[in-house]
Amino acid sequence: MQRNTASWLLCVLLSTATLAGCSTLKPLGVSPEYATPPADNALWRAVNGSALESWHVLLNDGPTALDWRLRAIDGASESIDLQTFLWIFDTAGALVLDHVLRAADRGVRVRILVDDTFLVHEDELLLAIAQHPNIEYRVFNPFKRRAGNVVTRQLLNLAEFRRLDHRMHNKAMVVDNQVAIVGGRNLADEYFGVHDAANFRDLELLLGGPVVQDISIAFDTYWNDRWSVSIESLSERSASSEQLAEARQLADTSLHLHEEVSAELEIEQWLAWTRDADTGSAVLYVDKPPEGNPGNREEAPIQVANELTRLFDEASREIVIVSAYLIPTPDLEGAVERAVDRGVRVRILTNSLRSNNHVTAHSAYRRHIETLLGHGAEVHEVHINAEDRAKYMLTPVGRKTLALHAKTLIIDDDKVFVGSANLDPRSLRINTEMGFLITSRTFNQSVRDAIEGDFSGANAWRLAVQEDGRIFWISDDEILERQPAGSYMQRIEDWFFSHLPIEGEL
Repeated sequence: MQRNTASWLLCVLLSTATLAGCSTLKPLGVSPEYATPPADNALWRAVNGSALESWHVLLNDGPTALDWRLRAIDGASESIDLQTFLWIFDTAGALVLDHVLRAADRGVRVRILVDDTFLVHEDELLLAIAQHPNIEYRVFNPFKRRAGNVVTRQLLNLAEFRRLDHRMHNKAMVVDNQVAIVGGRNLADEYFGVHDAANFRDLELLLGGPVVQDISIAFDTYWNDRWSVSIESLSERSASSEQLAEARQLADTSLHLHEEVSAELEIEQWLAWTRDADTGSAVLYVDKPPEGNPGNREEAPIQVANELTRLFDEASREIVIVSAYLIPTPDLEGAVERAVDRGVRVRILTNSLRSNNHVTAHSAYRRHIETLLGHGAEVHEVHINAEDRAKYMLTPVGRKTLALHAKTLIIDDDKVFVGSANLDPRSLRINTEMGFLITSRTFNQSVRDAIEGDFSGANAWRLAVQEDGRIFWISDDEILERQPAGSYMQRIEDWFFSHLPIEGEL
């Protein structure tokens, strides 16, 4: 759920002269606030020891990632800093909210920073959350006119399209400045394998030790940015305690997603989980928020993009790309071509038309398929009914479907990048992103083992060019002469969007 492109497209196509002269949002200046020092309690002393080296563990499946997110929140004694692009108060979102509120109730300082893209109709709830004496809630790069549905709100803010087109896509949670989670997952059911119809295959890192303070510094940079605005200063609505009570209640209490245990058993479980954690070098890549108006493209946050291109150019044997939304920029396409020309194997996994939850993104990607294959890259697309999809979602699977949301790179036999950045213009040129580059042969092999099955013919289509130039989609038991789609209408949508000049916005 990275894009609301169709809505933006409508806004762009409609011109309203009266809106052009409307006043724009002017962020309020506030005193800077900073993360608390690392907490000192029995749990973190046991987990991090002397804290002389950092560690990281791969969170490979959704239910496990949700469980450890809740464990971390429950272990907080001093602070929780939470930054995300999207937070929906469904089952997973309600669990996170309830545990965060309980942490605040026991005196933990909580700072929440959320992008404004999907906060329509949520102001009363957000104000109620922010009323807690230990919680602050800020919105990144907010819409000034907040009424109406998604389309109406964007029409009312059309004069600020350039500013509002820039979004914060970062995902991070820091607990007690001792442990953190960074990666691709938003806070909603489909990212944790809890959705009853469609779920994502995603990846994150659970990290501990000194490197966590790097994430805290990055969080502070965004928290103190002039475009991170308190919800109280944005909305004139009244806080709704009823909405808050409803938002933290589970709709399905039969799901066993997390078990609370004694303090002694909690320490044992943390030690069991982190005993074999990797301790290779972990370097945080993070875009800086724009210093001025986010609409100024010359200030575009391309730090992460530049680092990823550098990684491509340094590869000597193999590049494995896992990107939910793949729309190669000229720089990226050139890096792939240069890599193949010097003998580097390039393997790509992205969504198929049928598994992609954003048809517009696929419509732009499919214009690059022939070029990627022509360069010599091996291209695979996720099968919506992947045979092994039960690995990433709650059972029974039944008719539940799978889509890709992970953003991961494997470079040679010693480097891995896990983060929030897709390989598309929006992630690489417009939005802000973050992620970690891990340098470790052991961890590299662990991630290879975790994703190798995703490339198999049971779980993905392999694209192959025939002698006559046609592209076939090949799985273990089927060969298609045109791309897999959910319906004839989806093919029409894909064709229509492929002819629109909107690739730079996707």
